[in-house]
Amino acid sequence: MNCVHLTTGSKNTTFLSMVKKIRFKIPSPLALAIILSFTVYALALIFTKPSSNDTPYPLQLLDFYQRGFWDLLAFSMQMMLILVLGNVLALTPFFQRIIQVLLNKITSHATAILFTAFFSLLLGLFNWGLGLIFSALLARAIGGHARKSGMKLNYPLLVAAAYTGMMVWHGGFSGSAPLKVAESGHFLQDKIGVIPVSETLLSSLNLGLNGFLLMVIPLSLVLISRWKKSSIMLADELPEINFSDLKPSRRQYTGFALGLALVVMAVYQFFQQGISALNINLINLMLLALGLLLYKNLHDFMKAVNMAIVSSSGIMIQFPIYAGIMGLMNYSGLAAIFTQSLVSVSSASTLPVMGFISAAVVNFFVPSGGGQWAVQGPILMDAALQLGASVPKTIMALAYGDELTNMIQPFWAIPLLAITGVKARSILPYTFIIMLVGGMSMAVFLMVF
Repeated sequence: MNCVHLTTGSKNTTFLSMVKKIRFKIPSPLALAIILSFTVYALALIFTKPSSNDTPYPLQLLDFYQRGFWDLLAFSMQMMLILVLGNVLALTPFFQRIIQVLLNKITSHATAILFTAFFSLLLGLFNWGLGLIFSALLARAIGGHARKSGMKLNYPLLVAAAYTGMMVWHGGFSGSAPLKVAESGHFLQDKIGVIPVSETLLSSLNLGLNGFLLMVIPLSLVLISRWKKSSIMLADELPEINFSDLKPSRRQYTGFALGLALVVMAVYQFFQQGISALNINLINLMLLALGLLLYKNLHDFMKAVNMAIVSSSGIMIQFPIYAGIMGLMNYSGLAAIFTQSLVSVSSASTLPVMGFISAAVVNFFVPSGGGQWAVQGPILMDAALQLGASVPKTIMALAYGDELTNMIQPFWAIPLLAITGVKARSILPYTFIIMLVGGMSMAVFLMVF
């Protein structure tokens, strides 16, 4: 399918003129990763000092970059599994039928935006991979529905709505930092102990904030759509609807049996440990189990896996590049310098907000929740203990900062863009506005709770 571009009517506004200028300045996600690599290298060269060995510092920095490449292999596999298995789940006939039911409820541009944003946010809180892929498939299906029915549609705005789940995911049940600290034996256990999800994901702060975002983000997107009603797509530019994966197939029970066994295992862990059993590995186990249960046979399951891997390939190749950036920031001390500069002007009450701001900036260079936790977690936890700040609240502040700037960091949007056929530069002006709305909300909740 040809890439879809934003077109406007005869009435131009200052905002849309700005959008046109921005679109031509935004590089591709892979090019951005490479540019950021050189940028961080230059910053490290300027602001950090060499260790006491004979290797020239420019070569030391290159070694730090290379070391970072391989530091996150285990975590990279966990994240790829969350994305691929969430993608596989979104492609099941069960979720495809949900999409078809939703299409019957969509009668206008406003309802299309509301439905897409709401399901992206809701499913993103359950699992970021499922939310991202399901909402991408929903947006593409709505585009096909609009093409067929002649409904007016701002398709790039719809795709932006499908991406908003990535702004709440770290406060949900696939969030890296809160799930990591809930694991026995995590790398900061000696300092902060094991922090159950009841103090992080299920805290009044997190539940209140995400409940508020579930309301305000879809409404903000609808307001944006009404701001410029002429920003619509021509019918022949919209994607064609396709439910080819709903072909009937014969039921086989090999995969079903394994899926059922995995469910029993997960239920037993919950029975033994309660909600504290929830971590990244258990999330992946449950996603695998659901996939095996919802597909009729292993052939259909593997067909979906192959499709999911193709749409995730951009992230797979960029993950080591960003891991290299993380290694460069971590081993050179650049991340510590940046974070400590904010922490140094903090108090027990302001540390969560300052940590939130620092995490939002660092996420642009290290767009991995677990990688960012590895870099910033020790510094922020030391600061929280020294200042007497709430450790669970500081963990969630980092999580909010990490997810916030996903709206302008296109790394995780790659599968969404591949499915919908939209360029990153077409959705970023809209996601930037949503980032501002979400950022103000997060800052207020961190100060109030």
